[in-house]
Amino acid sequence: MIFVIRHGQTDWNKEGRLQGRQGLPLNEMGKAQAANLRDILKDTRFDIVFSSPQERAIQTAEIVTGLSVSVDSRLDVYDLGEADGLKRSEVRLHGHIPDPHFYRGVEDARAFMKRIFDFMNELQSNLDMKDANLLISGHRCTTGCIGAYFNGLPSDGNILKYASENGGYKTYTFISG
Repeated sequence: MIFVIRHGQTDWNKEGRLQGRQGLPLNEMGKAQAANLRDILKDTRFDIVFSSPQERAIQTAEIVTGLSVSVDSRLDVYDLGEADGLKRSEVRLHGHIPDPHFYRGVEDARAFMKRIFDFMNELQSNLDMKDANLLISGHRCTTGCIGAYFNGLPSDGNILKYASENGGYKTYTFISG
């Protein structure tokens, strides 16, 4: 089984700021959310733990599992470019992302999805999934994209509808093929 978790709260989450690669570590609430998730999953033995390179995702994975984390850059948060750290209510959007014509450095959405899907395809092809429990720690965008990997791309393109809340998780299984 694959457990996909979203990092716990940070001060920027609390303030309603977009949080990308300049994000903050967990705040006290975020640490409590991760500890709560640890308690919920306490009877689950994790074989492998993967994480985004962002500190908040690594912290959450370590608190939840107590295990060493394998960091994979493909799980990194969506690069918000110049919109990183701005209040969500003040950001000019193009669909569901910061407008790349207005903010420099915003990652191409297709490239983001490709790197997450490449990671998931590699997992599916290289690991014996029959009895393995995997934990993947990431972000709103990451959890949403992994949801799209398993459920398909929503007709409106909004993968965030599959995302977890801070300190939340979803489970998935690879279908043998």
